[in-house]
Amino acid sequence: MESSRLEITYLGGPTCLLDFGGVRLLTDPTFDPSGGEYKTGPVTLRKLTGPAVSPEVLGPFDYVLLSHDHHFDNLDHAGRAILANGRTVLTTEEGAGRLGGNSLGLADWQSTPLRTANGRILRVVATPARHGPAGLSRGAVIGFVLFFEDKPEHVFYISGDTVWYEGVAEIAQRFTVRAVMLHLGAARVPEVGPFHLTMTAKEGVEAARTFADAVIIPVHFEDWAHFSEGPDDIAREFADAQLTHRLRWPERGRAIQIDL
Repeated sequence: MESSRLEITYLGGPTCLLDFGGVRLLTDPTFDPSGGEYKTGPVTLRKLTGPAVSPEVLGPFDYVLLSHDHHFDNLDHAGRAILANGRTVLTTEEGAGRLGGNSLGLADWQSTPLRTANGRILRVVATPARHGPAGLSRGAVIGFVLFFEDKPEHVFYISGDTVWYEGVAEIAQRFTVRAVMLHLGAARVPEVGPFHLTMTAKEGVEAARTFADAVIIPVHFEDWAHFSEGPDDIAREFADAQLTHRLRWPERGRAIQIDL
C-alpha cells in the first residue's frame, strides 16, 4: 500500500503547507507582512511577524483547510487572495456561504473524499471546535481529521482554534490519532473578555494525554499580539507533565516529516 508520510512546512501562525501522501494542503492561510492591524467592531488584532514563505514562492497546492474565515489571524488579506489557487477550500458551512467560489462547507463529523492522482482517496472529516468558553458565540469553527481510506489507522488531526472541551475529547473516542497539530497560545482579546479563546499549554497537555499515541505539533502560538502563552510556556507544561518526548516543534520555513 502507498505511504501515509506526513510532511509539514510551518509558515507562521496557523499556516502550514502539508504534504500528506502526495496531496498538498494549505491550512488557515495568513500571508500578510508584519505590522498589520485588523479591526472588527471593538477588536483590533495586530500581526507581529510575516510568513516564512511568500505566496509567490509557495508553489502549487491542492486544497485549503480553513478552520474559519471570519478572524484575520486565520485568514488575512493575502491569504484570502490565494484561496482560488486551490481546487477546493474546505471550511465551515457559514464560511462557505460567505466565501462562495470554490469553497465547500462541512458540518461537525461530516466528511468528504478527495481523490488523488494515483487513485487513492484522502478522507477529510470536519471535527468539533469551540472558540472560547461555553455560551460565547464567536462564529462557527471546525478542525479536521485526515486519513487515507486504504490506511484508516494512520490518522492526522488539526484542532483549529478551540479550547479543550468534550467535543475535542470525542475525537479521540472516534479515531486513533497518530499526530495532532494543536492551535495553542491561549489567545486572549480583552474586548471579548478575560478568558482564553484557544488552548492553553495545560490544555495542550490534557490533549496529549487524551490522544495518548499521538505526536503533538504546536502551532498558532506566535506571530500575533493576542497570544498570552508562547513556546516557553508550552515547553514548561509538557516538561512538568513528563511529556516533552511527545512534542515535535515545527521549523519555520522548513519541512519536518512524521511517519504515521
